[in-house]
Amino acid sequence: MKQTLKTIIRNVKSIKGNSLAEFATTTALMATLAATAAPKLSEMSEGGKAEKSRNEIDKIIKQAGQFYQDTAETEGRGRFPGQVRHYTGIGSKDGTAYSNATTNTVQSLADAHTASDDHEDAMLKDLGLSGVSSEEGWQQFNQTHEATWVSVFGTSNADARKVLPTGVSGVINNTTAGITEWKNLFGGETLGSTFQDGHYVYGVVAGGGTGTDVYPPIMYVGDIENMVHFNNLLEP
Repeated sequence: MKQTLKTIIRNVKSIKGNSLAEFATTTALMATLAATAAPKLSEMSEGGKAEKSRNEIDKIIKQAGQFYQDTAETEGRGRFPGQVRHYTGIGSKDGTAYSNATTNTVQSLADAHTASDDHEDAMLKDLGLSGVSSEEGWQQFNQTHEATWVSVFGTSNADARKVLPTGVSGVINNTTAGITEWKNLFGGETLGSTFQDGHYVYGVVAGGGTGTDVYPPIMYVGDIENMVHFNNLLEP
């Protein structure tokens, strides 16, 4: 018994604590690891915001697709939220709205198709998809742009990620009917961009034609944080 107690006491006495030098070394290593990890954590945060923005845009596209199908059944021809008819566009170029055909004549339909092409070209340039230059596109919220886009849920809607940041001249407010139709699709809720200066916008290239000679409208959706990086389209 005595021998056992002596062994235990001897083992307890032999246990050594960390020296001050060892503690300082450990602290320095921890500081180095923290400094190295900080940029990675920041990248993860930005990556998470980017993924969420793309997911939200996909949700807007999905709901618009359902709306298009529903209106095709109830109204006789599909349209997107905010459109009065399939042949009306949403958005403009340099503040000038595009003309739309409302009569069944060869000349008016041809003019309307040309106007639709011009509108689409302006939006594609903002999205960096026209193929003209790899440096083109609306990549900052206050940057020069080709088209005028429309807010999905309203420019002054606090739930749509605050009021639009100062300097955004390329976004106009949605109509009351358009905002209502979008909100109804999301059960009265709105989607707000995850970015400080982000905001969800869209534009619709007018469709046209009558009878069997019809071409559908095309909708483009983006986040003005960077329209080139965050966008999607729906072409029925």
